[in-house]
Amino acid sequence: MAGSMKAFTPDKVRTNPQMTWAHDKQDGYIRFVGVSELLGAVGLIIPAVTGILPWLTPLASVGLALIQVLAIFTVHLPKKEYQVIPVNIVLLVLAIVAAYGRFRLS
Repeated sequence: MAGSMKAFTPDKVRTNPQMTWAHDKQDGYIRFVGVSELLGAVGLIIPAVTGILPWLTPLASVGLALIQVLAIFTVHLPKKEYQVIPVNIVLLVLAIVAAYGRFRLS
């Protein structure tokens, strides 16, 4: 849901008081983040459900983990947005667990 909002309505993301990281970002950057999150979600679900190219699922998990690491260290820490970092950490842990589990299954 968050990825689609970033990909399709960057104006709303930029003016959203809960997404202060986007207030000074251009539309292209916000869209890139949103599309990356959407592709990661599709990569997590579709290969696992269909059985087609299941090796894409752990790669998508690694990509989503990378997005969270970059969000923490390049956006939230420099802006001192410490209240948002726990959400990123939870999402990071979930992505790592998914990647580990899928690499073990592959």
